[in-house]
Amino acid sequence: MKLATIKHNDQELVAVFSTKGIVLLETINELEGLSFDLNLFSIIEKGQLNELNEWYKNGGKEKMETYPMTLQTDVEYAPLYRNPRKIWGIGMNYVTDLSELKIDNVDEEPVSFLKPDTTLIGSNDYIELPKQSERTTAEGELAIIIGKRCKNISEDEVEDVIAGYTTALDMTASDIHAKNPRFLARAKSFDTFFSFGPQFLTKDEVRDLANLNVATVLNGETIHEKSMSYMKFPPAFLISFHSKVMTLLPGDIIMTGTPGSTVIRDGDIVECHIDGLDALKNRVVRYS
Repeated sequence: MKLATIKHNDQELVAVFSTKGIVLLETINELEGLSFDLNLFSIIEKGQLNELNEWYKNGGKEKMETYPMTLQTDVEYAPLYRNPRKIWGIGMNYVTDLSELKIDNVDEEPVSFLKPDTTLIGSNDYIELPKQSERTTAEGELAIIIGKRCKNISEDEVEDVIAGYTTALDMTASDIHAKNPRFLARAKSFDTFFSFGPQFLTKDEVRDLANLNVATVLNGETIHEKSMSYMKFPPAFLISFHSKVMTLLPGDIIMTGTPGSTVIRDGDIVECHIDGLDALKNRVVRYS
């Protein structure tokens, strides 16, 4: 099942993708006598996602084809949701060659950092280049959405706590970071420096993450692209690892690193492409 949050009558409402278009969950509730929340964060937090997905798989998908819907081309997306408790970023997680994965480095651990929720934007929102930076980069990544509260879980338990996946763009004021590695948090935390969506894909729709490709695209040109098999630390490890640092909560977001970043400038359009998901696109503007 694929979901999105769209702008409708001055509200941000969850909608479900059909083969022909996109149907508001509000419409599904009315026609089916259901009572799902209309906010994706609330659906995940209250444990309603599995119930909605079961409805979809057991006849709902077919019923939706007859319901009032909007063409995808006519939809204005909002961020999937706002104000997650945690946004974990992961750095330096892709190798250049698969042979590097065979090297046993027992001391290596993920490079991770937290971003505030004020960085969050959605598809087609503007990325604002801050006045303090002359060199900002963007990188396309897979983002994992946590579906259950968890702490100290093993990699074998990870599948049970994942809600789903989406596309993400992580921005960095790279010149600020270059001055001093200790400035990483500031370099990552400017407003509009985290974009995610427009589609949320439930975990059951993905059979093998390692075979999916992720790409950073600038002005229509693919700058970096690799399959997720090039990750040093796969998603299951990242979730288990960070659950041993702090309790993970429904709606928390964990990025998974990028095959490569690109410098972005005023007027650029930067995108994240992942197999099976619509592209995430954002235009870049200089903050005035």
